[in-house]
Amino acid sequence: MKLAQYTFAFLMGYFLYSLVEIINRGYTHWTMSLTGGLVLSLLYAVNSRRTMSLIRSCFIGAAIITGLELAVGIFDNIIMHWHVWDYSDMPMNFLGQICPQFTFCWFLICIPAYYLCRSIRARFSSGIL
Repeated sequence: MKLAQYTFAFLMGYFLYSLVEIINRGYTHWTMSLTGGLVLSLLYAVNSRRTMSLIRSCFIGAAIITGLELAVGIFDNIIMHWHVWDYSDMPMNFLGQICPQFTFCWFLICIPAYYLCRSIRARFSSGIL
């Protein structure tokens, strides 16, 4: 049962992140779609704790997303030279892969993700999915 929940969360993250990026940028990269799936799966695990507050979830989620963004950015942009994104022009960026402004965006994105994870869990536990 848990595998089905995490698979569903992964697929939701995969497609929702891809959709958001296509709406905002006009395109996405397959590695970002996979990263979006991994992110929502990890957030699903974080938010599975009944005592997890929204604010704590957002801080943890922003750290997770920023860490994955750095790892994927190093692979995609520095090692593979795919030029998926470049934050070099952003203040206080690190290697052009992460910056505080986007970490704050990830914090905000974790708000609806928190409720989405709770909704997925509720639907699985009620047998709707």
